[in-house]
Amino acid sequence: MNDLSFAVPLWVWGAVTVGICVMLAVDLIAHRDNHVIGFKEAAIWSGIWIAIGLGFGLILLAWQGGEVSSTYYAGYLIEKALSIDNVFVFALVFSFFAVPDAYQHKVLFWGVLGALAARLVFIFVGAELLQVFFWTAYLFGAFLIWTGWKMAVSKDEEVHPDRNPVVRLVKKLIPTDPKFHGDKFFIRRNGKRIATLLFVVLVAIEATDLIFAIDSVAAVLAITTNTFLVWTANAFAVLGLRSLYFCLAGLLRRFAYLHYGLAVLLAFAGVKLILSETPVGKLPIPLTLGVITLTITVSIAWSLFATRGQPENGDEQPIGSDAGDTGQPAADSTAQQPAASRSPHIKESS
Repeated sequence: MNDLSFAVPLWVWGAVTVGICVMLAVDLIAHRDNHVIGFKEAAIWSGIWIAIGLGFGLILLAWQGGEVSSTYYAGYLIEKALSIDNVFVFALVFSFFAVPDAYQHKVLFWGVLGALAARLVFIFVGAELLQVFFWTAYLFGAFLIWTGWKMAVSKDEEVHPDRNPVVRLVKKLIPTDPKFHGDKFFIRRNGKRIATLLFVVLVAIEATDLIFAIDSVAAVLAITTNTFLVWTANAFAVLGLRSLYFCLAGLLRRFAYLHYGLAVLLAFAGVKLILSETPVGKLPIPLTLGVITLTITVSIAWSLFATRGQPENGDEQPIGSDAGDTGQPAADSTAQQPAASRSPHIKESS
C-alpha cells in the first residue's frame, strides 16, 4: 500500500509523547477534587483540547506541508466524530450503574489512559499488517463496512454493561463490593483488597472502548498507514474525550440521527481502504476531508432540526445524580439508556 512517508526523528516521537503526558497531568490536576463538572467548565476544556488538536495540524503544515497536514486533519475529524459514539456508551454505563456525578471524571480519566494504550497497540499492529499483507486491506475494509451497516440497522439493540464478558470475568476473579466507596477503586476489608463498584464501572468503560479502538483505528488507517499521523490523530482526538462527555451529556437526546452519519463514515472508510488495493488506488485527501466534513455536518444538523423544541434532558434525572453512595445499579436503567442503540457493535454475552 503506497502511502505518505516522511522521516520522524525519535526526538519528535518523544516530544509528542511527553506533550501528551503533560496534558494528561494538567487534566488530572485540574480535576483532582471530586466536584461535579458543569457544562461551562466542560465546554471550556473541550475548546482547549480541540484548539490543541487543530494547532498540531498547523505544526505539521509548517513542517511537512499541506498533504501531510490535510491527512492528519482527515484522521482527526473522523476520530473526533466516532468519539461521540463513545460518549453515548459512557452515558449508558454511568446511567446503568448509577454512578454519582462527582466520581465520573475519575473513571473517564483512567478510561482515556486505557484508550490511548489500546490505540497505540492497534495502530502499530494494524499498520504493519497493511504494509506487509496487502489482502488485510480487504479484511479491514469489509469489517468497517459491516460495522457501519450494523450501526445503521441495529439501532434498537439494547446493551447491558453487566453482561459484558470482561466485567463478568473481573467479578469472578476479584472479590467485589457492590457499592461505591467514595472515588476509590479498591478498599481493604479484613486485611483483603476488595474492588468497589467504581472499579467495575471502569472495567466496563475499558472493555467497551476496546471495540471502539478497533473501529476508529481501522477507520484512520483507511486514510493513512503512517503510524505517526494515525497515532497523533487518535491521541489528540481522545485527549478531549472526557471533557466532550461532560459537554454533551445533557444533549445526547438531540443527536438522534448521528449514528447514521457515523455509519456512513465507517462504510466510506471501508470502501476507501478496499479501493486502495485496486487499480483505483487511494482516494484524494481533499475528497476524503470533504466527505467526512459533509457527513458530520449533515447528520448533526439533521438531528438538531428533527429534535428542535425537545427538552435536552426531558424528565430524566441527571446521570448518576440520584445514586448517592448506595452503589446499586439503577433499577430502571434500561429506560434511561440515552441512545444506547447508537453503538450496536458493542456485543454482550447472553
